[in-house]
Amino acid sequence: MLDTPFGRIRTPNITPDAETGIGRWQFDDFVRALRWGIAPDDTHYVPAFPFPYYNRLSAGDLADIRAFLDTLPAVPRRNEASAPNNFAGARRAIAVTATPFPGPYQADPTRDQVWNRGAYLVETVGRCGDCHTPRDVFSAPVSDRALAGSPAGFGHKAAPNITPGSGVGRWTEEDIVTMLRTGETPEVDFVGGAMAEVVKNTARLDAADRRAIAIYLKSLPAIRSQK
Repeated sequence: MLDTPFGRIRTPNITPDAETGIGRWQFDDFVRALRWGIAPDDTHYVPAFPFPYYNRLSAGDLADIRAFLDTLPAVPRRNEASAPNNFAGARRAIAVTATPFPGPYQADPTRDQVWNRGAYLVETVGRCGDCHTPRDVFSAPVSDRALAGSPAGFGHKAAPNITPGSGVGRWTEEDIVTMLRTGETPEVDFVGGAMAEVVKNTARLDAADRRAIAIYLKSLPAIRSQK
């Protein structure tokens, strides 16, 4: 189950079970689902499944993710339908919103390798914008306010502005690295809620990747927080 601002969504079985999971999916089915949010039967996923961010994954990373999922035990568990809500009817609109997305991340030739690594992590697998970018009425990310904070993230909790100039944006590079490793903030506190779960994963990154994320975030243009 996944609680979103648009209601509770029942998450599907993604184990390699052939009958109830993704065991019969072809690799192209998997890529289409992650890049465009389109299921093998041509229905559209809601953007609680973050295909707008996975759209930018490299072909190699998509292959690695599928290879990992294929190693999991096949669990026979049929998917349950989510409760009906008004947002379900926007699925086609969301698919249209997704189509202009740029596809696999392309390195910025004017930036160095570390910056580009940080950009890739933040904009794809890290999905920082999934919580920290506000959404429009269809729940698509508002691109001109990327990472500028959202009043209603997952769990109905506000997510702060993490562009430079905001409260979090005034953190040093080292502050960001420490938070990604331990969850500790410069205010001698610890992040909670959804971010505490995120830190369980960023703590598993190597030091170079955490540093790359910090360098990228500190390089962004400042966006004023909305009240």
